[in-house]
Amino acid sequence: MPASEKLGAKIPLQLSFVDEQGRKVTLAELITEPTIIAPVYYHCPNVCSFLQGGLADALPGVKQIPGKDYRVLSISFDDQETPEQANQARAIYYQAMNQQFPPDAWHFLTGDKAAIDALMGAAGYRFMRQGEDFLHPVAVFIVTKDGTISRYLYGTHFLPMDLTLGLLEAAQGKVSPAIRKVAQFCFSFDPQSGRYVFNLFRVSATVILLTAGALLTFLILTGRKKSRESQSKS
Repeated sequence: MPASEKLGAKIPLQLSFVDEQGRKVTLAELITEPTIIAPVYYHCPNVCSFLQGGLADALPGVKQIPGKDYRVLSISFDDQETPEQANQARAIYYQAMNQQFPPDAWHFLTGDKAAIDALMGAAGYRFMRQGEDFLHPVAVFIVTKDGTISRYLYGTHFLPMDLTLGLLEAAQGKVSPAIRKVAQFCFSFDPQSGRYVFNLFRVSATVILLTAGALLTFLILTGRKKSRESQSKS
């Protein structure tokens, strides 16, 4: 079940939720900079845990400063879940990051059905209860500080580069669906260093081909123009 992407739409920042400490908060209080929102439910037996684990694995590699340049919100779409469950989830993923992530940079929220439906509807995130579990997309989305949806990322494994570039675009107020394709074209993973490196050969080859194509087009057009001029003089 994929999300119905609503790039450029705004989520309702006036909505109230409850954080992992049991405090009532509005989205406007938390989304003061680009924010990664992870729709989950905390007792999920598989993909929600993998998704949040994927975030915990990738976030330490993000270039921006957590809590200052960006924030992360896990938001349960199960209106029966409690702040205690949210706090247990927080403990798990902060432990996975060896407590090295700022305490105010990743919040775990619960809420009532009205707030959940309003937020998920605004984001095009459809879910369906099946017994105690849910059928739902496996995705996060990134919003700007005014709540504009700028990026969706799918799956349970995230590249720090994808998150970094997505947050950078959100900080600039940009909405672009092609960030991962461009990034994967321009960068390659070096298994020896464990880092992404600029793919100079691929990018250079593309530039050369485009330049050669433009030059060929220019020569053809110039040749045709000279030919027409010669014919008119004769």
